Formats: sequence, C-alpha cells, structure tokens
Amino acid sequence: MNRRAFANAIGIGTLGAATVGFDRSAAQGRSAEKTPFAAPARPVRLNASPSPITIDAAKTAVLVVDMQNDFGSEGGMFHRAGIDISMIRAAVAPTKRVLVAVRSAGIPVVYLKMAFRPDMSDAGVIDSPNRARHDLLGAGTTIQAPNGKESRVLIRDTWNTDIVDALAPEVGDVVLYKHRFSGFFQTDLDTELKRMGATYLVVVGCTTSICVESTIRDAMYRDYSCVLLKDCTGEPIGHGLSRSNHDASLLSVQTLLGWVADSDGFVASLRAADPARSAPI
Repeated sequence: MNRRAFANAIGIGTLGAATVGFDRSAAQGRSAEKTPFAAPARPVRLNASPSPITIDAAKTAVLVVDMQNDFGSEGGMFHRAGIDISMIRAAVAPTKRVLVAVRSAGIPVVYLKMAFRPDMSDAGVIDSPNRARHDLLGAGTTIQAPNGKESRVLIRDTWNTDIVDALAPEVGDVVLYKHRFSGFFQTDLDTELKRMGATYLVVVGCTTSICVESTIRDAMYRDYSCVLLKDCTGEPIGHGLSRSNHDASLLSVQTLLGWVADSDGFVASLRAADPARSAPI
C-alpha cells in the first residue's frame, strides 16, 4: 500500500482537507466566554502534507525547540563532540523569518531549552539512558564559552543553553526549560498553551527526529494540531545519507502525527490572510 492509500485508509486525507476546528472548551466543560477561545477566528490556509490545513491564528502558538548554543553554535556541545551542525545552522535564517512574521501577526512564541540543573539532579540516575547518553557528550562539563566566560555544557542559565543570538527571545515570549527530549515531560508547556488558548502549534527547532518529533508526538496525544516547518529544523543523525532521520521524521509527522509545510509557504499564507498586520519580511 502506498503512502496516499495508507493515509486515505486511516482517514488522514479526509481530516487534513478540512478545517481542523475542535473546540476543547466544550470538551472540558468550559464555556467559550470564559476562555481565550472567544477571540475572533483568523483562518490561515496552508499548503501542507499530506493535505492542506486551515489553522486559526487566534488559537496558534509557535514552538521553538532547542535552538540553543549547545546544538547550533560553534563551541557548543554538538560542535565540541565533532557533530556536524551545518543543517541546524541552515535552519536559523528561515526560522528567523517565521518569527518576524508571527510576532507581527500577534501569534505567541514559546521557546524550549534542553538543560539540566547545576547538580544534574534532573538528568536521571547514573545508568539511565538519558543520563548516560548526555554524559557521553560532556553534559555538566565546565568550559570557556566563545564569549570568554565560564560556562557548562547543557546546564541551565549558561551560555551553552542560551538561544542562538539570531533567534533570541523577545519581550513577551515564553521560555521554558525541559530535561527530557519532549517539551511536555514534567514542564509547564501544556499549561502555558492552554492559557494562550492554543490548539494549533507551528513547530520549528532541532533536532528533527529527537526533541522535535518527541514534542510533536506528545502534543498529538494531547489533541494539538501540529504543523512542522521542514526547513526550520535539522537533524545530524543520517545527514548526508540517501534517506536521513530528518526525512523519516517528516514522513512520520505527515502520515500520522500532524502536517508538514515550509517557511515560505507559511509566511506567505499568514500575510495573505491578514495583510494589515503583516510586516515586510
């Protein structure tokens, strides 16, 4: 069975072609008047895979996953470990264009940062997979950051876990730490999104098959509709092979977990839907 036949068989083609508009206020026993959902609808039609989707900009948030120095900058954890970060660096420019567009449109931005407490008490027990894999990459190690200051690999409130300069958070953005791959695990992400009235998530960041896909999976379990912007994410695992983990994650997302689009299409659709609010990109 090919991909289209499989999608049709499980109903994805039908779902994706319609406007996704499930009102969670009713499901949770709350009236629309008592929730942020009372805001006027602002439909945005996106060309996406497996099929077009109409999202409501009034119920949308953008998730920026782990676009921090440890993963995307020279001197960070990946770079120090000899891991190719070129594909993560390539995602910075399109992500910046998306952030300019969504801020102009009044869509909230939520940053997730992968980091442990200074005593690494939230990294897991010594022989756990999470702790062991990150120990291999030097988590907790004290280093001198490129700015000349002392820093520590993958530790909160250091240069290593700061967002890369080009994508730095702005006033009004939400910034949350996480200590596992999913942004929902033992964090306030779900609470913050519900406070915003978000039911649609536009997801960018790194790495595609690990923290991005893990977060999208958990979002899907919570009935969020996710759109992954494929040029605003990157994945070192399998990069350069005929089919990479990045490609596999895109296929998983568009087949079962959500939708896949690109930054140019998203920005153009957002501006076309509400030109009065759109700043030049």
